[in-house]
Amino acid sequence: MLELLGMPQQASAHAAQIDQVIVLLHWLMAVLFVGWGIFFVYTLIRFRASANPTADYAGVKSHTSSYLEVAVAGIEAIILLAFAIPAWAVRVNEFPPENGATVVHVIAKQFEWHTVYPGPDGRFGRRDASLITSTNAIGLDRDDPSGADDIHTINQMSLPVDTPVIAYLSTMDVIHSFGITSMRVKQDAVPGMEIPVWWEPAVTGDFEINCSQLCGLGHYRMRGFLTIMSQGDFQSFLSEEGARLAAD
Repeated sequence: MLELLGMPQQASAHAAQIDQVIVLLHWLMAVLFVGWGIFFVYTLIRFRASANPTADYAGVKSHTSSYLEVAVAGIEAIILLAFAIPAWAVRVNEFPPENGATVVHVIAKQFEWHTVYPGPDGRFGRRDASLITSTNAIGLDRDDPSGADDIHTINQMSLPVDTPVIAYLSTMDVIHSFGITSMRVKQDAVPGMEIPVWWEPAVTGDFEINCSQLCGLGHYRMRGFLTIMSQGDFQSFLSEEGARLAAD
C-alpha cells in the first residue's frame, strides 16, 4: 500500500502513526474534492441560462450550502482536536528520559551535518567559535575535561536500533532543516537556538539525512547518512571512534 502511495519505508516507531494521519487527510481532501465538484456541477445545471431565462433576484432560499460549510468546518476541527493536537503533544512535547536514550548534538553548517556524541563520561564538552580551525570545524574545546573524549563525525550519523534518540539541533550560520524521510523526522535548525527532536529507529539499515531548507548555493550537496545498527555494533562504533580520538 505504501509503495502504491509513493510513501518511503517506515523506519521509526512513530512512522506508521504519521502515515495514518497523512492518509486520513488525503481521504478527507478526496471527499471534499468530489463533494464540492458535484455541488459545482449541480449549480451549473440547476441555474443554467436556458432553465432560468429571467433573473431571480430572491436567490436560493435553502440553507443547505451553509449547513455543508458548517459540517466541513466541524470535521476539520475534529481532526485538529482529535488527531493533530494529541500527535503534537506526544511527538513534540513529551520526550523520553535521557538516561534511557541516545543523546547527540547535531550541528548544521554550510553545507555539512556535524554529529557529536558524548564520550564515556556521558557529558558534552564546550564549543567556542574562536576555536574553529580547518581541522576543528565546530570549535570543540578539547581542553574542557567534559569535551576531551567527545566523538565528532561529519555527514555520518550512527545510532542503535530500538532505542530512543534525542538530537539537539543547532546551526552555525543560516536556517537549515534536518530531515530523515524514512524516520518521518523533520525539524528546522535556527540560528541562536538549540532545538531538541526525538525518534526511535525501528529497523537497521542506511538512510539519507537531507536539508529541507534552501540554505545557499551548496544546498544541493548538504546531505549526510544515517546508519542504524544493533546495540552491540553501536558500542563497537563508539569504542573504535574513541580509540581513534585517543591515538590522535
